[in-house]
Amino acid sequence: MPARILSIGTAVPPTRLPQQHVRDLFASQPGIDRLTRRLVHAAFDAAAIDTRHTVLSGFLPDDGETSTDADSRFPVLDADGALLTPSTGARNAEYVRAAPPLFAEAARAALADAAVAADEVTHVVTVSCTGLFAPGPDYRLVRDLGLPAAVQRFHLGFVGCAAALPALRLASALSAADAEAVVLVVCGELCTLHFRPSADPEQIVAASVFADGAAAAVVSARPDLPGRTIRPSLELGRFGTTLTSEGEQDMAWTIGDAGFEMTLSAEVPRIIGREIRAAVGAFLAGETPTTWAVHPGGRSVLDRVESGLDLAPDALAASRAVLRTHGNMSSATILFILRTLMDGPPSETLAALAFGPGLTVESALLTRRASPVTSAPVAPVSVASASVESAPVASGPVAGVAAKV
Repeated sequence: MPARILSIGTAVPPTRLPQQHVRDLFASQPGIDRLTRRLVHAAFDAAAIDTRHTVLSGFLPDDGETSTDADSRFPVLDADGALLTPSTGARNAEYVRAAPPLFAEAARAALADAAVAADEVTHVVTVSCTGLFAPGPDYRLVRDLGLPAAVQRFHLGFVGCAAALPALRLASALSAADAEAVVLVVCGELCTLHFRPSADPEQIVAASVFADGAAAAVVSARPDLPGRTIRPSLELGRFGTTLTSEGEQDMAWTIGDAGFEMTLSAEVPRIIGREIRAAVGAFLAGETPTTWAVHPGGRSVLDRVESGLDLAPDALAASRAVLRTHGNMSSATILFILRTLMDGPPSETLAALAFGPGLTVESALLTRRASPVTSAPVAPVSVASASVESAPVASGPVAGVAAKV
């Protein structure tokens, strides 16, 4: 029996960042010149993002209520409002403190929605590229959720934005190898820990789109689990991976002295636009998905996928909605999108796409299966605001920055 995603749980930190506020903060940094200020405005305004979340409340004005203990350990701004540049060690220490609770919150939500008890979990697969420690998030989930001590653990680290699909592929393989397997997949990213003031267009783009969040999925082929009968599920079909013919230097993720450094050149959406049809065509092999879940690396990535595959204007509504309200949460984002698509017509075919360093294209084909009984729908991220409106297009020296997001 094929493995299914029985439920998806999500979690975001309590601090919500209005896009305009973060834009103005970066644009008002001391010593910034007019061109850099224009680059900041172009990138942030073209991102098609309204709000994002962060584990750091220090990005918001101190109103006496937003300050937390975390801010004293990881200050964001100095007394004059200038962005600080903590060391990589300090940033990672904050990841060690703040990431595990977010992993656990998403995992608890997924287990509750699937009506799966902690002691039924047999395998844990964790995903993250924004921090490193050992024993890591997989170990912490065993301790924090009270999972069996003998649970098998796997961690996909530093794979980037595309990692959730390989994690689901691993969960599917584990379920095929062990008919009793109940796999908990959890992706958690704290991208905002690596923000920094910079005149580098690539760092400006990163600051304009990335955000914090976690998502978890319960995957199993067991026919007796309650999650198969209390709500719709997503049956996992085939998976695909391909490398584009170029792009190794255009999307990269490295560790610097002042945090992790994202390389995201203007060529990324162009490469995706040029190669997406061939990459996805080979994977689909004649299948015609009716619904699409595409990782929103940025607004222009979605635009290029839409045009490259000749999709309908509303085909990526769920992806655009998650981008608008949550930004790019790296690996966790595609699970946020799939969560909004759990309810819908039975037997509908869904295609999921995500893009990572390399440039790597990860694909998955899923089929929505209805629950035998009517149940209250999972509260989705609203797609009502996912209108495909064109963000302002910059001209002159700013156009290259706007093209990246």
